Amino acid sequence: MADPMYSRLAALGVFALLTVSACGQGAAGQAPAPSMKAVHGGASAAATVPPAVLDPCALLGPQDRSTAGVNVLGVAKEINGARACDWTVPATFGVTITVDERNGLKDLEVARKTATKTKVGGRDALKVADKKAADGTCAVLLGMGEKASVQIDVSNTNFTDTPLACERAMTVAGLAEPKLP
Repeated sequence: MADPMYSRLAALGVFALLTVSACGQGAAGQAPAPSMKAVHGGASAAATVPPAVLDPCALLGPQDRSTAGVNVLGVAKEINGARACDWTVPATFGVTITVDERNGLKDLEVARKTATKTKVGGRDALKVADKKAADGTCAVLLGMGEKASVQIDVSNTNFTDTPLACERAMTVAGLAEPKLP
């Protein structure tokens, strides 16, 4: 039988390790998505995560946020019953990633005149922007099987420069896509 003092110290050490490793991960009150790199020998875990467990805030890690020009943590929210995460860079732009488990690309209501078929990674996607409105907004919609999708919406704070909004949306989509199932 193990020494009771050793068992208590081991439990305290595990608790301390978990507490320290959780620091700075995700938004307040939100658990980060588990990393399976150690479990699967470096393979990406997100490829095995079903949409129902996919955390939209985990789709942009610290390095991804830096690459995308996002210097704030995401805030978890819900949009029409779907999980979402919102990053707002003060006086610059905002990004919202929504995981929709009920609607694939074909099911989404998109004005066809504003949508352009594209690919992100090897995944079918739609880039949606109203060039005539020139309102500084753009969305990239990524297919995730027949009945699910991930929607990346970018709005420039000054509501101008739609091409820049689309560039930002495509950058975020490229960073998030490898983490999708």
